[in-house]
Amino acid sequence: MGAGGTAGADDALAWRGLTLYGTVDLGVAWLSHGAPLSPDFPPGLPFVIQKFSDRAIVSIAPNGLSQSRLGLAGNEALGDGVSVIFRLETGFQPTSGALTDGPRSLVAADGVPLKAQTTSGDTGRAGQALQGAAWAGLDGGRFGALTFGRQNSLLLDDLIAYDPQAQSYAFSPIGYSGVASGAGDTQDARFDSAVKYVVSRGPVRLTLQHQFGGVGRFAGGADEVDLGLRLGAVSADAAYGHIDNAIAVASLNAAQAAAAPGTLAATISDNTALSAQAKGKVGPLTLYGGYEHIVYANPSHPLAPGFRDIGGYVVSVVNDTAYVHHRILQIYWVGARFALTRSLDVTGAWYRFDQNSYRGDGCADAGAPACAGSFSAVSGVADYRLNRHLDLYGGVIGSRVSGGLAAGFLHTASVATMGGVRFGF
Repeated sequence: MGAGGTAGADDALAWRGLTLYGTVDLGVAWLSHGAPLSPDFPPGLPFVIQKFSDRAIVSIAPNGLSQSRLGLAGNEALGDGVSVIFRLETGFQPTSGALTDGPRSLVAADGVPLKAQTTSGDTGRAGQALQGAAWAGLDGGRFGALTFGRQNSLLLDDLIAYDPQAQSYAFSPIGYSGVASGAGDTQDARFDSAVKYVVSRGPVRLTLQHQFGGVGRFAGGADEVDLGLRLGAVSADAAYGHIDNAIAVASLNAAQAAAAPGTLAATISDNTALSAQAKGKVGPLTLYGGYEHIVYANPSHPLAPGFRDIGGYVVSVVNDTAYVHHRILQIYWVGARFALTRSLDVTGAWYRFDQNSYRGDGCADAGAPACAGSFSAVSGVADYRLNRHLDLYGGVIGSRVSGGLAAGFLHTASVATMGGVRFGF
């Protein structure tokens, strides 16, 4: 099961249209430049180089291939090809037993020097009771499916299918960060208060999604559209997304933390993303490739300090003017998966992020986060399925950052390895 996958049709825990499903993913990792384990942040460890990545560590590690989770799905036929469908899902940390909560990990780093920080990061999983999915709707067969509630973004749906490492936290930087699936900010990899419509005609599938603004944590909203094509063993998708008041939260520095303890800082932006991805299978070999182009602009509706973000976290420091010059982030990836046997797959992938200089002076060094910069990573994984419920895996990822994307980093390169076991039902 991928990090955002669904319960299989042959899952054993099904009764009268209801399916209980879940995943537990746990292992051990070594990092050349790491940080202590977080009990809250989904990946647990900095598998790709982060600002606070410092010393070599060996640690227990959660969620290497998949987010550990528990969910309930339902499908009740009404007749004439129409069914009521729903899904409820949450994520948890198998190392601590806590509900997954990225913002909590950032609060724990408030005012703490980089060398002393535990692993932390922003995410749309913020300790909510139902942080993965909470939606219901109607499936009308050939007329399409219409659903309402907390749902994956269309970009996340695409990346689950087209990321060669299937959005793995340990071996895919686009899985680890959530920036690509959230059109620039990981909190928008899933939308609250959203309506989604999916319809297929022959090899073509059209998906539309709208998040209603003016409710919840901010005044903005979001719109996404995806067009997919399936021709035999080849598939492709192109997607567009626009988000008003995208929120990226971060820890406070020492002075800010002293003034407003237990709160967070945030950068607010209006984001626009375009993506294209494809994959094709030839015998035991599946090839993957994709590209995403993200533009960050200052928000059309600035937010004032003191608002509550997802999970109820208070944001005391707000930057509404970070993108006087638009920030442009380009993300590329290619990869291949080879089925050595019916039970053993080997996957290799390469990823790259390129950022323009948006400070206004064309800078390309690590002197400021707004200077041009790049990030790249390469990973390899072997996954052995003992049966349909249990698999063993091991892999390695190397990552490097430069220019503005490396501003303030303790180190600029890292290697991480992890071996683990994943149980799913």
